[in-house]
Amino acid sequence: MTEVSSLTGRLLVATPALADPNFDRAVVLLLDHDEEGSLGVVLNRPTPVDVGDILEGWADLAGEPGVVFQGGPVSLDSALGVAVIPGGATQEGAPLGWRRVHGAIGLVDLEAPPELLAKALGSLRIFAGYAGWGPGQLEDELVDGAWYVVESEPGDVSSPAPERLWREVLRRQRSELAMVATYPDDPTLN
Repeated sequence: MTEVSSLTGRLLVATPALADPNFDRAVVLLLDHDEEGSLGVVLNRPTPVDVGDILEGWADLAGEPGVVFQGGPVSLDSALGVAVIPGGATQEGAPLGWRRVHGAIGLVDLEAPPELLAKALGSLRIFAGYAGWGPGQLEDELVDGAWYVVESEPGDVSSPAPERLWREVLRRQRSELAMVATYPDDPTLN
């Protein structure tokens, strides 16, 4: 097997050609990517479920909108917490209950008492489910042109307007990708 260059911490932005309705205009933050596969969460799929309805202790720490996001089609009955720690604390100085993924972005142990992280958190999002790919599967989708791979920014995790995130991420690119942000929702009406 060829060596996989890690895309952990990067964003997968669905191309207009991606036909899977689970990922239509999705922005996925890759939390893990290696030769064993990939795992990420969709950053722009808010649900109507309040965080307090499923994880009461974490509700006050979750950013606006304070709802659970659908992280992807896999394991919808599980929850993942993704948090930004301002300044990207060093691993030695990382708060208990937080594990760095990339830069200031990390995973939260939702079994830990929320008070352990309350003072350190810059933002927190709770995701039901995740997006997952087996070995080589994501690479095949990249070759097929299903995804654009771009750098993430800590603010992507907590975008206050997740419905605009797809366009915003594309618009900030310094390439022809910025033009893709203008792609119509329904090209047949163009």
